[in-house]
This record gives sequence, structure tokens and C-alpha cells, in this order.
Amino acid sequence: MAIPTARSLRRRSKWAEAGLAATGAVSVVVGASDPSIGAAIPEGALLIGLPVLALSMWLYRRTLPILPYFVAAVLATLSPAVTVALLVTAYAVGRYEPRWPVRWGAAVLGMIAMTLPLTGPSLETVIGGIVGGAFAVLLPGVIGIWVRTRAELLAALRDRAERAEAEQELLAKDAVLTERTRIAREMHDAVGHRVSLMVLQAGAIEMAAGDSDRVSTLAEQVQVAGRQALDELRQAVGVLRSGEAEEAPLAPQPGLDDLERLVKEWRTAGMAVDLHAPAAISTDPVTSRAAYRIVQEALTNAGKHAPGAQVTVDVDRQEHELVVRVRNGAHRPVDDAPGGGFGLIGLRERVRTLGGRFRAEPRLDGGFEVEAVLPA
Repeated sequence: MAIPTARSLRRRSKWAEAGLAATGAVSVVVGASDPSIGAAIPEGALLIGLPVLALSMWLYRRTLPILPYFVAAVLATLSPAVTVALLVTAYAVGRYEPRWPVRWGAAVLGMIAMTLPLTGPSLETVIGGIVGGAFAVLLPGVIGIWVRTRAELLAALRDRAERAEAEQELLAKDAVLTERTRIAREMHDAVGHRVSLMVLQAGAIEMAAGDSDRVSTLAEQVQVAGRQALDELRQAVGVLRSGEAEEAPLAPQPGLDDLERLVKEWRTAGMAVDLHAPAAISTDPVTSRAAYRIVQEALTNAGKHAPGAQVTVDVDRQEHELVVRVRNGAHRPVDDAPGGGFGLIGLRERVRTLGGRFRAEPRLDGGFEVEAVLPA
């Protein structure tokens, strides 16, 4: 695999790399030509080493920093001059080389390169070589490692923040979808019940065409059911517009105490319904509301799919459970009954959310039964 070079950098970065390469080469020439420093670098080594150093610094200082560092270290063994090239390449090894074995090897090579040109085995020369190596090799390398670590930490924090933001967006979308599903379920339960009741009452009007008093009563009930459906629809739409200045009108949510009124509405519309429930059932509002919606949806389905059939509603409060059972008897087939089964799906989701059990299936006698067991 080809190693990236400075040619893949932006134009401004290319000029910066070229400037560093030129500065490093010039520093080698200046340090090698200063007689006060010590032995000079041979001209042959300069003629070969300088172009290689400048070219490697320009092309590979960021992508393969060990190469220009090695060239600078070799030139440093020929002269005790502390060059800019060695400082820059030592920093580049710490900054752009992620492998610690390579870093340690580069540190040892640099310390050797700084001590070899020194003459005399005296303590002063040894200490001078160590100090010079620490200044020219170790310090730039440590700074480069610190800069790299800091950049990686900032990148990790930025990535974590982006992931957290993305997760927050997903949670927000999921919350919106959940709320939309809940509102759709409420609209289906409430408005669908009213509309089905109106359809059943309209059918009763047709059958009682000869009884003017009965027709008048049923027509009034259709009007009441229509107004209630509009009110409940208006409340649901008001929830969607809750961000506006005026709050959406809220009505008390129905529960087990409203079952008698619900059954009475269906009896008035012409359905034969028997209700068997304790006079007072003690349970939490969420379970009470769920039980009411289950009975409401089951009666709505019985009115649509089993017109004229006997319907029985049983509510039994056990020790830790509330059992709601709605069953209808055999009925004549209805081919064009509207509905796609979403009501039962909504009931199953509602019961599952509460940690209960739900069952809806046909009976052997040709009827249908809905049963829900809710924790209470």
C-alpha cells in the first residue's frame, strides 16, 4: 500500500511542510559550519544527506515521521550541533507515530546520535550529551505525544457528543412515534365507538320507521353521539396543537365507573347487552381506563360484526388481577363490515404495556370472545 505524502495535503499545508524542510536543511549547514561547535560534517555527507533530509521532511514528516528523523539523527552523529531538523522530526515522531515501540526506538537512537560526536569520556561530556539529547530529542517527542493525546481526546469527546446527539434525535423520534400511536389509538377507541353507535342507531331508526316517537328518540341519540364524537375529536386535535397559546381542553378520562353508562348507550341503540360487574371496583386509574377501553372496543366490534347478537360483559376483581371478558353469541354473517383489526391490535398493545394478558378469538358456538387480564 502506497504511503501518503505531502502532495495529498492542502496547499497551505504543503507550503508549511516545504518551509520546515528548508529550515531544517539550513540549520544543518549552519551547525556543521560553525567551528566553535566541534567537528564539521564532511562535504560528501552534506551533499547526500541534505537533499535526502529536505525531501523526506517535506514528503513524509506527517505520514512516515521515522524516516526524516532517522536521516536527521544520522547527520547528528557527524556533528554535535543541535539542529532544528532533529527538533522538528523528534516532535513529528511523537505527534504522528502511534506505535510506542517505534517511539522508544527513536528516543534511544536520538540519545545515541547526540552523544557519539562528543570527544572525551569525561563526566562533563557525558552529562552534556544527556542534557543535549533530552533537549533535542525527548522534550520535542514528549510535546508531540501530548499534542497527539489531546487531539485524540478531543476527537473522542466530539464523536461521543455526536453519538449522544444522534441517540437523542432517535429517542425524540421514537417518543413522537409513540405519542402519535397513542393519540391514534385514543381517537380510534373514542371516535370509532361513537361513529359505530351512530350507525347502529341509524339502523334502528330505519327499522322503527312506523313509530314516530321511537324515531324521534333515536334521532336525538344520533345527534348526541355525533356531538360527543366531534368533541372527542376536537380534544384529540387540541393535544396535537398543545404548543399553541391556548391549552387543549381536557375532559375526565372514563373508567370502570362509566361502564354502566356505556352499556346503557348500546342498549338504547338496540344492542342486547348484559353487564356483570361489582358495584365498586378498587383499582388504579390506568388499569380502570384500560378496562373501559377494552369493553368499549369489544362492544363496538360486536355492533359492527355481530348485529343482533346477545353480548355479555363480565368484570371480575381478583386478588391481584382484574379480568375483563366480553363475548357475543352466534350471529348472521356480515360481509361488508368495516374495520381492519387495528382496534384489537391497539388493545393488545395497551394490555401488554400494563404487563397483562390479552386474548381475542372466535368461540365454538359461532360467537366471539375478548378477554384481558390486567394487573391490579
